[in-house]
Amino acid sequence: MKVLLVASEAQPFIKIGGLGQIIGELPRALKKKDIDIRIIIPKYKNIDSNLKEKLTFVKWFMVKVGWRNQYCGVYKYDHEEITYYLLDNEFYFNRDKEYGYDDDAERFAYFNRAVLDFIVEVGWKPDIIHCNDWQTGMIPVMLKYEYIKDDKYKDIKTIFSFQDMTFKGVFPPKILPDLFDYDMELFHNGVLEFYGGVSFMKGGINFADKITTVSDTYANDIKNTQFGNTSDALLGEKSFDVKGVLNGLNYEEYNPYGDPYIYRSFKEGCIEDKQENKLKLQKELALVVNRNIPMISIVSKLNNQKGLELIINIADRLLQHDVQLVILGTGDKQYEEHFKGLQSRYKDKVSTNIKFDKELAHKIYASSDMVLKPSLHEPCGEGQLIALRYGAVPIGRETGGLKDTISPYNKYNGKGNGFSFSNFNANELLIIIEYALEVYKDKKSWSSIVEQAMNSDNSWEKSAEEYSKLYAQAIKE
Repeated sequence: MKVLLVASEAQPFIKIGGLGQIIGELPRALKKKDIDIRIIIPKYKNIDSNLKEKLTFVKWFMVKVGWRNQYCGVYKYDHEEITYYLLDNEFYFNRDKEYGYDDDAERFAYFNRAVLDFIVEVGWKPDIIHCNDWQTGMIPVMLKYEYIKDDKYKDIKTIFSFQDMTFKGVFPPKILPDLFDYDMELFHNGVLEFYGGVSFMKGGINFADKITTVSDTYANDIKNTQFGNTSDALLGEKSFDVKGVLNGLNYEEYNPYGDPYIYRSFKEGCIEDKQENKLKLQKELALVVNRNIPMISIVSKLNNQKGLELIINIADRLLQHDVQLVILGTGDKQYEEHFKGLQSRYKDKVSTNIKFDKELAHKIYASSDMVLKPSLHEPCGEGQLIALRYGAVPIGRETGGLKDTISPYNKYNGKGNGFSFSNFNANELLIIIEYALEVYKDKKSWSSIVEQAMNSDNSWEKSAEEYSKLYAQAIKE
């Protein structure tokens, strides 16, 4: 099976957000499924300079962008038995930023057409083109509306994956004739029209053979007005085609059994190693050094989406308990200042760290008893996956990927790898934390929860298995 994975960013070359990380890690797992997986991204100015020197020039060709013809240079790099292609055009991509320009519609219209032209120019025809986020959304449109008339593109299927419905790539309708040389049919019949504009994402959703997002629950969440970001009606119509595939976690980077950042690597089945990490972190953060005090942590961007107002609402009540609260992250000033204030009022119980610190993050996950994830919405989420991996029991709201990965503890059968609450309500959060603190006192039950957390399978291999089945299904259909 041959799959061309198309994205606007990918590690190890460039990572602006979570997409770059996904496109960097998923292919390695797909390769193990005996899939010929190749990745194609733009050749940006800010590509890792060491890797730039290793790129091999393949060929060049011209790409039609409306009435213009633009140069496209193809560069190649083989890394860990995976082939990466980078498409070069200095006018579009030799800029200080990757996104956020007035001509983003033209830049990514060019990229979308260049990808389709690349298939014939390079002579490698994939069975599947797997498109990611709005920047690649017009590829399924152009394939079915235009390119499919050429036998060279016959039988190619498309998958469209989106991480977050917030970003839809909406531009003025005139881009259809100006950038694609199309008439206005696709606008007037509604397949691309989005509140008076043209949406690249809507194109991907309407024209792809299969649609995925980053969790089953998020796939359902976005069908209602609260999370659909005005696309809920469209997604409701396409519900039979939207499948949730959870992102995986890099088990090499987050490995409690051999993590160079933590004080002491874990041994299989030994909870004492976690306690040793906790004692050393308490000392480093100037907290009371006591293995029996539950350590609750927040490792997060500090913004409204992460549900921090709920924590702020209950913080003083929570800190009346014999607990420690450790915060790591940066974000909105109001949250940064509030958590600094908490530390000043509860010096021996709260440690607030307003910074990005990878090493400290690893130490916190390895040391914490509980990790709070009360997000307003969370398409997939990585924090709870890391917490589970390190036996830091997650307490999360039942939304998106949090609901799909946190199995709430059931005291009657002892099953569960964490704790969860349903409504975006501060009192519900406090109630579930207090319940978790009660269970914490029962060391046998708590050890069982920690063990189940660490045995949870959130690897990329699991995600790759889901994608490989989806690819096969699309080809068969």
